[in-house]
Amino acid sequence: MPVEIVATERPEAFVVRLDGRDQSHVDLADPTRLDFPYVRRIGDVLDACAPPSAPLRVLHVGGAGLTVPRYVATTRPGSAQVVLEPDAEVTERVRADLPLPRRSGIKVRPVAGRPGLAAVRDGSQDVVVVDAFAGGRVPGDLVTTEAALDHARVLAAEGLLVLNLVDVAPFAWARRALAAVRTALPEVLVTAEPATLRARRAGNLLVVASRGTVPTAALTAHVATSPAPYRVLGPAAVSDTLGGGTPFTDADAEDSPATQV
Repeated sequence: MPVEIVATERPEAFVVRLDGRDQSHVDLADPTRLDFPYVRRIGDVLDACAPPSAPLRVLHVGGAGLTVPRYVATTRPGSAQVVLEPDAEVTERVRADLPLPRRSGIKVRPVAGRPGLAAVRDGSQDVVVVDAFAGGRVPGDLVTTEAALDHARVLAAEGLLVLNLVDVAPFAWARRALAAVRTALPEVLVTAEPATLRARRAGNLLVVASRGTVPTAALTAHVATSPAPYRVLGPAAVSDTLGGGTPFTDADAEDSPATQV
């Protein structure tokens, strides 16, 4: 199915749709407007990981409408960003219909996540954002112990991995993905909507992982003003609520469940 750019009720806001699924919301007039709740939570992490306006080195695994790179370019001018997006048709259409601002600092490489990661220098990134889907599922090769080692390798000593997972209670797949992440980046927090954690519906589990500290307190403070309420599970709560999984490896990798969120 071809890429669709769908107008919304806002004059300069659009949805990027692929295979009938909404992939991104892009507001050209206000790139800081993050309409999807889990993407807003990614923005909260990026706001919390460095002083306001300080440039960041960010690697994005998955691009679609380039919503998060646009957000970083606007809120942290001068940031150096690389996007790994294997679907060249999507990138071409987005660049044509939803153009990036001049001198955005955003570079898009037409390569999948794992091969693209292999070409990134050790310790060269402050943040790695993994928000990738294929056929509506998170690719299994991005949540294995080997992938976690590669994410950790490209991150600076205090860098953060931000990983979007999709699952439904009792979170059997997410538990294994989290266990894999923790083999290389042991400090982990998770944010999620209350309905997802209460097993009322499938949803996005946003993982933030590091060798150092994770911004639990800062994100908890964000919750009070967030237009879409969510919960923050710190490292101890992650172990209690989402622990116990056997880490995925490349030998037994599985894509995320086919869920509607």
